[in-house]
Amino acid sequence: MNHYQTINNIIYYDFQKSLDLITRKGKAIYGPHFKLYNEDRPIINKLFAYFIHDPEECQRLGMDLRKGILLLGPVGCGKTALLKLMPSILPKHQHFPLKACRDISFEFKKDGFDTIHRYSKRSFTISPGQRIPKTICLDDLGAESNIKHYGSECNVLAEVLLSRYDLFISDKLITHATTNLSAQDIEKLYGKRVRSRLREMMNVIIFPEHSPDKRH
Repeated sequence: MNHYQTINNIIYYDFQKSLDLITRKGKAIYGPHFKLYNEDRPIINKLFAYFIHDPEECQRLGMDLRKGILLLGPVGCGKTALLKLMPSILPKHQHFPLKACRDISFEFKKDGFDTIHRYSKRSFTISPGQRIPKTICLDDLGAESNIKHYGSECNVLAEVLLSRYDLFISDKLITHATTNLSAQDIEKLYGKRVRSRLREMMNVIIFPEHSPDKRH
C-alpha cells in the first residue's frame, strides 16, 4: 500500500509508511547517514499533523491550519531538512519551494524592489476565474544581510514578510520559514512589527536549545 490512499476525496495517511518515505528521500538528498531522530519525534508529529491537515490533532497540539509554520532551532538541528522533506508525503499540487533568504537578498541587489513583489504580490497562480496563492518556505531567516541596490538600503526580508502578511489577511497566502534566531533576535533584526506579524501568520515550533548539530 502507498503511504496514503484517497477514499471519497478524503486522503488517509499511514504514519509509519510516511516516515519511511521521508527517511528514504532524506538519504537520497543528504546521503546514507540521514535518519530521523527519536528526540525530534514531537517536532515531526506536529509537522506531520499540520501538513496532512489533521484538524483534530492540530487542535490538540495548539496549531492553526490557517497559518504557516515558523520552525526555530539551533544550527544543524534539521529544520531545513524537515521542511524540505515534508512535501514529499503530499500530493504534488500541495508541494511548495524552499527559498534561501540570502538568495532573495542577492536578487534584490540585482533586480531591486521588483524582488519584493516577486515574493509577495506575484505569489499567485493566475488562471481563468482563479487567483491561487502559492506557498513558499523562506529558509534560514536572518542569514541574509541588508543589501544595497544603487545606494538604496532595504531590509528586504522584512518587506517581503510584511507584504506576505497583508496577503495572508486578504488572500490566505501561506508562508513557512526556518530560522536560527530567537523571538528577541527577530525583533532586533526586523522590528517589533514583523515579530508581531510572524506570530499572527505562523505556528511557531521550537527545537530544544540543546538539540545537537546533526550535520556530518
